[in-house]
Amino acid sequence: MDMTWGREDSLFRDEVRSFLDDKLTPEMRAYGKRMTSVYADYEITMAWHRILNDKGWAAPAWPVEYGGCDWSVIQHYIFSSELSAVSAPPLSPMGIGMCGPVLIGHGSPEQKDFYLPRMLRGDDFWCQGYSEPGSGSDLASLQMSAIDKGDHFLCNGLKIWTTHANYANRIFCLVRTSKEDIPQRGITFLLIDMETPGVAVEPLVMLSGEHIQNQVFFTDVKVPKENVVGRVGDGWTVAKYLMQFERGGHAYAPSLHTRLARIRDMAKAEGGADGKALIHDPAFAARLADAAVEITGLEFTEHRIMSKLSHGDAPGAESSLLKTRGTELSQRLTELAIEAVAYYVMPFQPEATSPGGPVPGYQPLGGNQAPVGPDYAAPVMAKYLNDRAGSIYAGTNEIQRNIMAKAVLGL
Repeated sequence: MDMTWGREDSLFRDEVRSFLDDKLTPEMRAYGKRMTSVYADYEITMAWHRILNDKGWAAPAWPVEYGGCDWSVIQHYIFSSELSAVSAPPLSPMGIGMCGPVLIGHGSPEQKDFYLPRMLRGDDFWCQGYSEPGSGSDLASLQMSAIDKGDHFLCNGLKIWTTHANYANRIFCLVRTSKEDIPQRGITFLLIDMETPGVAVEPLVMLSGEHIQNQVFFTDVKVPKENVVGRVGDGWTVAKYLMQFERGGHAYAPSLHTRLARIRDMAKAEGGADGKALIHDPAFAARLADAAVEITGLEFTEHRIMSKLSHGDAPGAESSLLKTRGTELSQRLTELAIEAVAYYVMPFQPEATSPGGPVPGYQPLGGNQAPVGPDYAAPVMAKYLNDRAGSIYAGTNEIQRNIMAKAVLGL
């Protein structure tokens, strides 16, 4: 793997920076700095999505023939790093980052022709129907049924922790089309229009106060058989392919480096117990240095995995490593940020943050009451609370360690 920056890479970095200077509005930059979730809200997500798609950069990791970019590994990493450096809001990963790669790898020609252009344009906004009550980490125990009715399936069941289902017009689901002795068999990967009669969405409010997650109820929902991705009963194979991209299809390190730099700035502005800036506290400085070392280690691991991706390989078991280390380092940064701003974490003021969805009972930013404390302090506690889910979603980190033990160590 050659990670040397050449003249072409430097020119590409300049092109990205010029594009961001021109197209990323001050409002979007301010929004990104105040984010409390890994998701931006729907309106700003779609506004930025359309800007990137106009440039041809909405899905750079896709093959060129489907609208992706013919970038080197270094250029992909430069792009991620530059987006993080200017606090660009993230795009929703469910369509372009998850369902898109699955359709490219397992979809029919008709599915690719119909869905992929709509994903790029932002015509469809996707959510993921995997988890059920009692079937989260043990996903193979899922019970949502899809009964064969000839030209369609009749679906009944419940999905839970479904991110942004309150905005999505399409959902990709794992459903049970037959009961087998081995639970991973008899599961089918199905695409469902959220406007189909019988689909109902109910909110789940997170610990941080944000309405990002939902329950989705399916009552006698008719789904055409052409919406099956792959083969009927072989959805577990498709799901495993998708989860490699969900867990390891992006880089954590650029964002972590940016967040660590902001915590350093907080520590320079905030005083320690001795009256000096917290950055001069030896114990706190050591924790910052330790986090920096571990983020750099993760960064080089990401370089190796991106090299595999650039040659057409799926992330493989390394995706579990990235998901585990990335989310745990992210949680550690939320703890360092709390320590940096100290008592300013106490007021709950979501109106001064950029939540990933509405916060029931609170007005959005722009009210007539000034936030308590410095601007950088308001999102800190909400980010901490939101990030507790990081080691649970996309398969708990305990499950990821089991995967690594089996697939990498052969235990």
